[in-house]
Amino acid sequence: MRLDFARPMYERQGPYASVYLAGLSTEDRRRRWRSLREGMEEADQTTLDALEEAAIDPAPGQVMFAAGGELMLAETLTEPPPQEQARWSPLPHVTPLLMLRGENVPHLRVIVDHAGAEVTVFGGGSPRRTTAEAERWPLQKTAQGGWSRKRYERVVDESWEHNASALAREIDEQVRRIGAELVVVAGEPKSRSLVCDHLGTKASDRVMMVEHGSRAEHGPYESDAEISLDSWIERRRSELLDRHRDAEGPVGIEQVARALREGRAHAVLLPGEIPELVWTGMGGTQLSIEADELRRWGVEAPVQDRADSAIARAAAMTDTELWFSPEVKDVAAVIRY
Repeated sequence: MRLDFARPMYERQGPYASVYLAGLSTEDRRRRWRSLREGMEEADQTTLDALEEAAIDPAPGQVMFAAGGELMLAETLTEPPPQEQARWSPLPHVTPLLMLRGENVPHLRVIVDHAGAEVTVFGGGSPRRTTAEAERWPLQKTAQGGWSRKRYERVVDESWEHNASALAREIDEQVRRIGAELVVVAGEPKSRSLVCDHLGTKASDRVMMVEHGSRAEHGPYESDAEISLDSWIERRRSELLDRHRDAEGPVGIEQVARALREGRAHAVLLPGEIPELVWTGMGGTQLSIEADELRRWGVEAPVQDRADSAIARAAAMTDTELWFSPEVKDVAAVIRY
């Protein structure tokens, strides 16, 4: 997954309050929050105050990060976190959130027919659905005969072509804007084909067709889209593992930290949480297993924090993907070159 959503949070200097909160009712949530807040005795009170409003939101699960008296990030979960916790630490404790989120793949879901299309964008926040209606008419061919039939059908074909071209331009723009990895396309077969014929190379290379679903009936399409996305994720994870093994890439905190500092890491593979402590500085890639190494780089006062928190920050600040894989026993990196 890409960590673009977390990058603004790291631009604020810590320490950070990280809260994972459950609770089915507002009163229950308020009680749980009060207990967690009391456990962060060393925390800055203005920062905890910034968490107060989000903490009592009645959603089924809430993850919050705050620093310097400001709420930096809050996410509502589809289900409560498996463990309630609150931490006051130099870096935000993001690993549980990343594991709950799963691989957040920026992608488009497109359902198209001759009359228009629905495009849903997954990336850079909550999903955004837009509807594009046909720009040109007529859209239906006639069964009538006569001298004008061929001319009329040619006009219809030209309308379909124009509308498909306009939609393709919109898809190309969205793929470029969010860095989409996948474009899942469903709908009327000829419309799908016309749209794909007009896509630019970048979007065309990312198209995956699914057979079910229409603008009137989303259920089958959403199911197929989720299957397609899961399939893409598994292929991508396997590709990264193969690249790491073939290149005998960095393994272990020390080697992975070096690859991140040097900007050579394309992706980081984590087996899960890594609570082992490392030394960190204020810079995004300042992490090491030795405090003296940071001091040699000019870090006056290195501090200790969790290795997974430091690795996540370095990945976010170097545009490095982060993936969880049970097939790696220690943190590993896929190098760029």
